[in-house]
Amino acid sequence: MVNVITRITRAEPADIERLGQFTAATIHEAQGRRGAIASHIKPIDPETSFVGSACTVVCAPRDNLMLQIAIHYAQPGDVLVVAAGEYSEAGMFGDVLGNACKSKGIAALVTDAGVRDTRELRELGLPVFSGSVSIKGTVKETLGSINHEIVFGGELIRPGDIIKGDADGVVLVRREEVAEVAELSARRDEHEAELIRKYWAGGTTIELCNLTEVLRSKGLTSDIDAVVL
Repeated sequence: MVNVITRITRAEPADIERLGQFTAATIHEAQGRRGAIASHIKPIDPETSFVGSACTVVCAPRDNLMLQIAIHYAQPGDVLVVAAGEYSEAGMFGDVLGNACKSKGIAALVTDAGVRDTRELRELGLPVFSGSVSIKGTVKETLGSINHEIVFGGELIRPGDIIKGDADGVVLVRREEVAEVAELSARRDEHEAELIRKYWAGGTTIELCNLTEVLRSKGLTSDIDAVVL
């Protein structure tokens, strides 16, 4: 088996950039509530966000050999998505590798394992999302794969798929659906902005969320009306 694949298909940069304007939650909802990565994977700095093409990496638990190789091959704008067995008791990525990523223009690192040197990484400004924080070190012993399909955070991720992350979490978008999902996200943002405007104009949740018939069918009552209308 070829361990390292260097040539992958990426979406159009303009489409990726447009998608990145929307939040992870908006994108998840807009594409039919698909693509949400496991919620325990969170940013070490909630002020950071990112969007980019997935460069997928498989490492053995407590081993960052393939991550170091992936940094070598990754392209500017890529997001390193590192599956390492959800092993929480090791910091497989820290400020030294963070600087290696930042110097190459890598957009972010997302891992189901642990990271360390979080203060230095926050100061560096590289978005880092992880399953844990741990000071324990790693080895460089075991071969894995780069840019193969992986299951990560409950989702199948292909190299070149788009990954967006922010304070609320991480979402996956298929590379061939990026333009469509960006358009759907824009429509959702417009709809929500209109709802907010109507709330401030005096609209109510029952009215604006079309709940009257739902509540009537369920027989919900209040001390004002026999049935909530």
